[in-house]
Amino acid sequence: MSNISIPLDVAAAEEHLMRFLSVEGVTGQEKNIGLAVCDALKKIGVPDSAIRFDDVNKRIPLPTETGNLIVDIPGTRPGPRLLFSTHLDTVPLCAGAKPRREGDRIVSDGTTALGGDARTGVALLVVVAETLIKQKLPHPPITLLFTVREESGLHGARELNPADLNGAVMCINVDGQSASDLIVGAVGQENWEVEITGRASHAGVAPEKGISATLVGAMALAEAKRSGWFGKVVKPDGRGTSNIGIFGGKNDKPAGDATNVVTDYAFLKGEARSPEAAFATKIANGYKEAFSKAQSEVTDDKGDTAEVKFSHKPSYPPFELGKDTPIVKRATKALGILGIEPVYVFSNGGLDANWLDKHGVPTITIGAGQAEIHTIKEYVNLKEYEKGCRLGILMATLDD
Repeated sequence: MSNISIPLDVAAAEEHLMRFLSVEGVTGQEKNIGLAVCDALKKIGVPDSAIRFDDVNKRIPLPTETGNLIVDIPGTRPGPRLLFSTHLDTVPLCAGAKPRREGDRIVSDGTTALGGDARTGVALLVVVAETLIKQKLPHPPITLLFTVREESGLHGARELNPADLNGAVMCINVDGQSASDLIVGAVGQENWEVEITGRASHAGVAPEKGISATLVGAMALAEAKRSGWFGKVVKPDGRGTSNIGIFGGKNDKPAGDATNVVTDYAFLKGEARSPEAAFATKIANGYKEAFSKAQSEVTDDKGDTAEVKFSHKPSYPPFELGKDTPIVKRATKALGILGIEPVYVFSNGGLDANWLDKHGVPTITIGAGQAEIHTIKEYVNLKEYEKGCRLGILMATLDD
């Protein structure tokens, strides 16, 4: 990789990263990391007036300490506004992380995940701002967006008011491993859930008088598998994936509480994903049909069936950018200058980019060294982090 003339202070960049990795901020509890970012931005010369939190936490249907952090940096030359984004939160496994350097990596102590997802992005955005300000590099107007509750449903990006982005025309989202990987699209997701209300009876004395909610659920899942709707889904009119994630009872309790009672209630929750929103819905409807069939096949001695309430709704939309999209061309050009061959990626997981694109801001996602995410083996590859920082600075300063 060529360093060309990008004036990156590598030591300062690593210090920012180590600092942010040490601040706890699991999903929904982003106040402290948000304040740490504000403090860092002020120290590098960003005025208080340019830093604000929106009120997205009032619209998120889960308890959330704070809104998205938004920072506006005036341009020093004309050009369309650029948006840089990443997310503040980490998965709960990162609580109590103690980062330490080990060669060219930052690792945890082995008892928690690290939080490189996406504290590498948080640090990178601060590094970009610091470099632009301290080195007086010419750049167009830039907005930095640090979202909340990405890990628990992309809520910060989903609920934000697009007007708060001040007319940004393209976005660089930082949430990945390799700087060479340009995530240009991602699947959409449909969530489904079902409540099954059967009838309790003594399983030893009169099992025929009961209607087993557990059996209805089990038979429905088996039917979904037989019909080709479970796991990897490939049909003549589309492709995708699906999963059943929760099979239990009310309020996080088991379905049933004794072996001698026919289970009278079960709750199941799953997902369907596809590059096409309509096909994700079709997968969910495949499950709906499977539950309907199972409902009709499980009866008591009078022929009564369980009550089945099935519902589904979109979680996030799919998107895909062509190589001729301005933001993809900008990233490709920047990687070329750095001597890096781009790899165009379509993700099977959702990103803030899904919603930012939906809000009218075409968004690519780049990597900055996070690896083995959501596990206690998580680490940050500092060489990739450095590449990501250089890529970010270059994308902020390229001529249009």
